[in-house]
Amino acid sequence: MAIQVDQLFQDKRKHILPFQFNEEVAHVFDDMLARSVPFYHEIHKIILDLIDRKYTEGELIYDLGCSTGTTIKIIHDHLKKKNILSRYVGIDNSLPMLKKCEEKLSASDITCVKLLHGNLEDMEFTPNKFVIMNYTLQFIDPEERIPLLKKIYDSLRPGGVFILSEKIVSNDQRIDPLLVELYYDFKKRNGYSALEISQKREALENVLRPVTPETQLKWLSQAGFARKEMIFRWYNFACYLGIKE
Repeated sequence: MAIQVDQLFQDKRKHILPFQFNEEVAHVFDDMLARSVPFYHEIHKIILDLIDRKYTEGELIYDLGCSTGTTIKIIHDHLKKKNILSRYVGIDNSLPMLKKCEEKLSASDITCVKLLHGNLEDMEFTPNKFVIMNYTLQFIDPEERIPLLKKIYDSLRPGGVFILSEKIVSNDQRIDPLLVELYYDFKKRNGYSALEISQKREALENVLRPVTPETQLKWLSQAGFARKEMIFRWYNFACYLGIKE
């Protein structure tokens, strides 16, 4: 499937509406992720390394906020090469994203997947050994995050793994603006103009609400994860690992 180039914010807009995962976003989302999320492919390599060490054949793998299905496809292709059977549940509250996900997985003949539409806060999770949540929690109401994390923890079997990737903010308000500028340098290197960056930032204002690493680790503890750690950080992006004892 050909990847469509993200040009959503290329033209000057008179009014910037709040960012939504609608059909026009779903259409260019793969390109948007590749050019907007630093080390996106490296996060997937980390996930595969953890899959190799912690996944039990035949157990469910949850992808919460599965978007266009890239993560599920990468994991499935990896395990298929090893002749390891796997099962997946992908959940997203965007129907256009789920449509793209279904198209992508169907094109690769991946059938061991159940796709669900709805808000994660309203979902119940079947017992499992692996939950992935890449850049999704940051879009959920902060008051709903600890209950959701607790629900994820409760769904994991002993030894189960939770991988959480998020955008973050710094505790030091003098450093945080510098990290933002460095991130925008990254986006410019990937072909985004200053106008595109500015307009998307305005669209995401009060839609994407990041927290500090300290807050995120505290929330993981409150959810039940006695074993948790930040395992990757690049400026204002981070990946966390939680393991259920």
